[in-house]
Amino acid sequence: MAARWASMWSSAARGRGLGPGRGNFLRQVSHYLIQYATWIPPLICFNLYVAEVTFIRGPSMYPFFNPHYNESLRQDLCLVWKLYAQEDLRRGMIVVFRKPSDPTKTSVKRIVGLPGDVVRTRPPYPYEHVTVPEGHVWVEGDHADRSLDSNAYGPISARLITGKVTHVLAPWGRAGRVKWWEHPLREGVFRSM
Repeated sequence: MAARWASMWSSAARGRGLGPGRGNFLRQVSHYLIQYATWIPPLICFNLYVAEVTFIRGPSMYPFFNPHYNESLRQDLCLVWKLYAQEDLRRGMIVVFRKPSDPTKTSVKRIVGLPGDVVRTRPPYPYEHVTVPEGHVWVEGDHADRSLDSNAYGPISARLITGKVTHVLAPWGRAGRVKWWEHPLREGVFRSM
């Protein structure tokens, strides 16, 4: 078998093709490469800088995401919009950001406080109230008991935000736009504006 493949490669390299009626092997390979491989760099750039499809893992955003977390292993598949992710941030938005403790990992949380807001914290944060500094946001998970969020590591820099969760793609029964503006704001947040 290996000898047959070697023979086909050497025959293709000499430009003879693979035999009668089969066409030139290199021409076929180059045709497929041009047809399919040229899409790879634009897709990678789109995924890195414009939008990404990702699963929401873990219980921290339960029940808004993964409402069947306690019943099955099914996870919500969401669209994360990365273009201009750090601009026009609002309370209630769900964002993806690099963890302050480990920038190689990302986390998904809801923005609770904007710069200038005074937030009543939850344990284990060492102070009862905190004023969100300029250029930072206060993020929390919807499932407070199972969320590692700003109450553990404080306000995060807005520069750590890599995307905004805009749509649920699956499961089909929940597919649609993420209506973050309909979510009630957390009590204990005193807005600066």
